[in-house]
Amino acid sequence: MTDANPPILSVVVAIASDTISPTDTRHLAPCLAALEAQTDSPPMEIIVPLPVGVVGIDSLRERFRDVRFFEYADLRKYSRQGRSREHHGELIARGFAQARGALIALIEDHDMPAPDWSANAVRAHQSAWAGVGGAIENSVDTPLNWAVYFSDFQLYQNPLQAGPSARASDACVIYKKSALEKIRALWEKEFHEASVNGALAECGEKLALDPHVVVYQRRKDLQLGTALEERFIWGRSFGAWRCLRAGLAQRLVWIVFSPILPFLLTVRRTRIALEKRRNLGAFLRALPLTFLLTVSWSCGELIGYITRRAVSSEIARAQALFARRGDAE
Repeated sequence: MTDANPPILSVVVAIASDTISPTDTRHLAPCLAALEAQTDSPPMEIIVPLPVGVVGIDSLRERFRDVRFFEYADLRKYSRQGRSREHHGELIARGFAQARGALIALIEDHDMPAPDWSANAVRAHQSAWAGVGGAIENSVDTPLNWAVYFSDFQLYQNPLQAGPSARASDACVIYKKSALEKIRALWEKEFHEASVNGALAECGEKLALDPHVVVYQRRKDLQLGTALEERFIWGRSFGAWRCLRAGLAQRLVWIVFSPILPFLLTVRRTRIALEKRRNLGAFLRALPLTFLLTVSWSCGELIGYITRRAVSSEIARAQALFARRGDAE
């Protein structure tokens, strides 16, 4: 694909597996294979932004020669220590900046796009939507995988109501590049789903959901300890991010009500499960684990509100040291 003949669709694949281990790329190959095997695919490029030195990338380059891998040594928030996800948004922003298509899609390495995912993504954008979010399904039938799925993606389980939506998940979303350019200053350093979607709405742009744009979550060999730690890290990151625009009074409200958050979220998830009337048996089997994961997220969120820091002081010091070394180089 040359600049003179650019793709219609640019797909940025975010490596979400590296929250705990900075070199966890085991889900990436199946995701890339599914993208390369798309049926009736439009002209498409695949972009993988990642930190420099990730183990196994050279073999993936050999296997997926048409994929554009971009390695970055100058990430501001990457410590090479794991136990952090702050570089995630930074890498997505770098990937978006490399995209040449009129449409920019974002999925995670855990995703297995349906065979017609790319064709349906382009079709969905024949309307005037600035962004289209797709459906997200679970494809690993274990209670823990269901618990992680219901914790993260239950809102995007089919049946989805097609049409306007205030939200779209960054695990399966496609934006018009022209719409993103209007708010480039907001995401060019770090991508945050809620900020980008909110800014598009403020500009008069609209988001939508499309039930035919489907990806399947396929997390292999998931362990409870890993899932709990991930929930804590992502919850803490979310809490710290919310504090960026919040005053002390708002933070205090969030802190006071944090202990009841697991119960509120569980009630909400139960209501959604009853409304969708799908996978109710899986939902009930996973409910104790889902609640446990929600408690872990809520604890992380509380710490984020209290400290206004997305990572622990030890990781923050490691990140600062790594940044200084990078500057010296």
